Amino acid sequence: RAEPKGEQSIDLIGKNEVYGDTRHEVNVYVKVFTNSPFLVCMDLALSQEKIIDPNYLWIGPDGRDLEGQRYVNLTETGKLMVMGFRESMSGAYTCTLSHKVIETTTQEETEMVEAYKFMVYAYREADRAYQVSVRFSTMHCRLKTNFLFFEKFIKILNSTISHLTCHITKSSYKCHSIRTPKNGLQHELFVNFQVNPFAPGWEEVCHKVPYDCEDVTNRKVRQAAERIGKFFHQLRHVLKYELHVVPTIHYVDKSFSMAPIDSCRPGFGKNHHTHQNCASCCVVCGPGTYSPNNEVTCRTCARAQARMYGAKSC
Repeated sequence: RAEPKGEQSIDLIGKNEVYGDTRHEVNVYVKVFTNSPFLVCMDLALSQEKIIDPNYLWIGPDGRDLEGQRYVNLTETGKLMVMGFRESMSGAYTCTLSHKVIETTTQEETEMVEAYKFMVYAYREADRAYQVSVRFSTMHCRLKTNFLFFEKFIKILNSTISHLTCHITKSSYKCHSIRTPKNGLQHELFVNFQVNPFAPGWEEVCHKVPYDCEDVTNRKVRQAAERIGKFFHQLRHVLKYELHVVPTIHYVDKSFSMAPIDSCRPGFGKNHHTHQNCASCCVVCGPGTYSPNNEVTCRTCARAQARMYGAKSC
């Protein structure tokens, strides 16, 4: 993912290359454990011209020359790829391009120097869960069967999605009495829960994935959410067309709602202002910030400054 530059961005990303810009730094986002795109030590316009005696000097975030480093692929044409990207590799990658310009008539040589800066950030896909709310009509709020029904209901849902190594978490219910203009006083159970992808044994599903697993867990929790949605659709059909006697506790038609909830791993967070081009990503926390848990934002250090990327504490 690279900062868009109008029509150029499609071509650059398609070639797995990101060109520099002498006017401003270029933001690049690299998914953890993958290789970065090639960072090109020139702008797009210069790349269309002949360059005489080019010389490239790449400096990493730690201030060291990157030539000869084992974790980089540095080509003779000044392209840099950072391999197996980790959060600690985030930061400023700068390249200085020096080359000659020879005047046609006098053959006079002039040394030209251009500097390019890339801000490269590690990111993860957000871990996704789903918040579900649904209502059931009951005879009275004081019935003991309300709690028994709730327990049984959660158990059924868990068994429905257990094969996906997902489970129901943060489940709760409240009973409310509701006065309606047409039907008088009614009683309803307001049920809330989350569909979570980290049921016991979820790590085993990820054995085939060499490093990180959010793509797998996010796909499975989406399948689990779809299965639960189908469950309520079928429940609605049964109540409407197949049952002759309405049960004591039954599903309130069209009360089912589901919304995605994102969370980030420790050391990562979202920032729509700083990282507009990767707004949905969990981007590594920058120096001076940290994230100790699965919150969505990085906190600012109060006193001690975290000088590294991906800090989990100050």
